[in-house]
Amino acid sequence: MNTLEHCLCSSPIWRYLTGRQLLPWVLSGVIVGDHVLEIGAGYGAATRPLRQCASRVTSLEYDARMAGKLKNSAIGSEVVRGDGAQLPFASQTFSCVMAILVVHHLLSREQQDRMFAEVYRVLRPSGAFLAFEIPNTWLNRAAHFRSTFTPIAPGSAFERLHAAGLDRVSVDYRRGCFRVCAMRP
Repeated sequence: MNTLEHCLCSSPIWRYLTGRQLLPWVLSGVIVGDHVLEIGAGYGAATRPLRQCASRVTSLEYDARMAGKLKNSAIGSEVVRGDGAQLPFASQTFSCVMAILVVHHLLSREQQDRMFAEVYRVLRPSGAFLAFEIPNTWLNRAAHFRSTFTPIAPGSAFERLHAAGLDRVSVDYRRGCFRVCAMRP
């Protein structure tokens, strides 16, 4: 992440928007169950609101500094440092897996597909995978200057998530963003 992303993602405005607008839309129509895995938790903007939806939240963060800050913030979730493409969890552990603005930060399409396969592995049967992403636009590319930006084409989600074993894939659009939802059969 670059400086702009760090400033935005650690801001009170982002926490407010995540809790009041983003998460209600991303979670709409989905039963998250009792144990949610939050891949790429960052500064924890979604963690607090997720604790209101599930009795247990596990937050995975790749960046050691952000994982440390998240652990110290005492927001009531288990924080694990790790890679979304190599999840350090047992198979069929989670009732729901979420990735908010994470998929485009993986270095390659292959890593993204490994993450999708890992999501399938750690989801329980009938568990939901939810991702919130941004499209490949000049503005989003500019905002990711000196940062990883490997955008996922919304239309490719169907084939790629089916290849990982997930089912009932849907993509919903809003201005400047989209939500992907899939289930483990």
